Amino acid sequence: MKLLVTAGPTREPIDAVRFITNASSGQMGYAVAAAGVATGMEVTLLTGPVALEAPEGCQVVPFVTVADLKAALDARFDACDALVMSAAVGDFAVQRPVAGKLHRTAGPLTLTLVPTDDLLGTLAACKRPGQRIVAFAVEEGPPDRAQAAARAKLATKGADLIVVNTSAAMSSQASEAAILSPSGVVLPWARRSKSELAGQIIRLLAPGPAR
Repeated sequence: MKLLVTAGPTREPIDAVRFITNASSGQMGYAVAAAGVATGMEVTLLTGPVALEAPEGCQVVPFVTVADLKAALDARFDACDALVMSAAVGDFAVQRPVAGKLHRTAGPLTLTLVPTDDLLGTLAACKRPGQRIVAFAVEEGPPDRAQAAARAKLATKGADLIVVNTSAAMSSQASEAAILSPSGVVLPWARRSKSELAGQIIRLLAPGPAR
């Protein structure tokens, strides 16, 4: 089984030395890649800028911007059997990044942010029969409200499973999370290490009887 995993944050440049990003550490995606390798899957890990050592036995492809990640996904998605989209893809990019370095002496600065491409929705729209996609959603509030928001995203994006957790999971070694499918909850809410959650994701993706 060929598994494609995305991990970590994207960065969008403001100027030559500054950027906008998010708090993703990449731990979730790296844990999924390690779990996939451990079960004998052929794993390709697309990784944003993180301070982690990649699991042995997987192919590693770095990315920085959303455009970089899009190009890496476009080149590899067709060949995979499953995609775990755990990267924290930035929703906005700077409209006109500066080629050089901005200086404070220039005075107040106004940035115009523009939406980035919907990578997950685009890929799901062209997936082949039998190909599976796992999405991630960061939602706040009570579990029922978080699940409702995640289920709406699951339907909109066209994914097969969605892992819903809170923003507290970012840069943490554990995650309060649940996994949903279009038919219901396949993994109930609990606090688990990211390694344990990754193992659950891989078990749901492993070839076997339909779930």
